[in-house]
Parts: sequence; C-alpha cells; structure tokens
Amino acid sequence: MKISAKGRYGIAAMVYLARSYDAFSPITIISISEHLGISKIYLEQVFSLLKRSKLVNSIKGSQGGYQLARHPHEISAYDILSSIEISLIEKTGPVSEKMVQLNHILSREVFEALDKSIYEVLNAITLEDLLTALNHEESSENLMYFI
Repeated sequence: MKISAKGRYGIAAMVYLARSYDAFSPITIISISEHLGISKIYLEQVFSLLKRSKLVNSIKGSQGGYQLARHPHEISAYDILSSIEISLIEKTGPVSEKMVQLNHILSREVFEALDKSIYEVLNAITLEDLLTALNHEESSENLMYFI
C-alpha cells in the first residue's frame, strides 16, 4: 500500500474542515491552502474527489466553500483515502501459474490478511480522533513550566 501526497493532503484538509464543523460556516480552498501550505490547484483536485464521494458539501457564492457532509466521528481515514487513492488496497495476481496451492496460501494468509488489517486500522481512525490528537498536541505545546 502506498499513500500519495494527494491522500495525505486530503486527510490534512479534512481535519482542517473538522475544526470548523460546529461553526457551520463553509471554508474556502484558499483558506485551507494558505493555512496548510498546499497548492490551491492541487486542493481543488482533492476536493473534487471528496465531493464525488459525498464526504464534503460545496456551497457556492461569495460566502461559499466546503463543509464536512457528516459529523467528524462518522468519517474515517479509510473513507477519505479510498475516495482519493486509485487503489488503496490492490488485489494481487498469482505469483506463479505453476504453483496453484502456493498462490492460494499466499493470497489467503498474507495478502488478504494484510488488506483486512489495513482496512480495519484506517476504518477505526476517525476525523474526530485526529482532531482530538491535534488539539492535545497543540495544547501541550502551549504549556509553560515554572521551576
């Protein structure tokens, strides 16, 4: 499994949107681009895929932008990555046509188990989890210690 820059940027942008979920105000791509240091054109491609997967809603007009389509605890890292990446979990072909039994064992014991583990891990991580971790990280950076 290989996660592209587009997938990584997609998760980062979705966490940024999750921060504003309760405000009910759309966030522009320009704002996300400036805050995260990601190309606006690149983000437009990412949001096109996220919108197609119904993970974000777009609001048109001068006060428009993007919002999460669902609550942050209802959107997983798997949802985001599978909407952006062409093939998040690739099915493997036979290693060798001469070794049918070995191919079956490798498929079942290695590749299917690996695919299942990747799915379970990514599906268990929600935007809310990532936002909570980010908030915790930021609050611990702001602590002052006095001796």
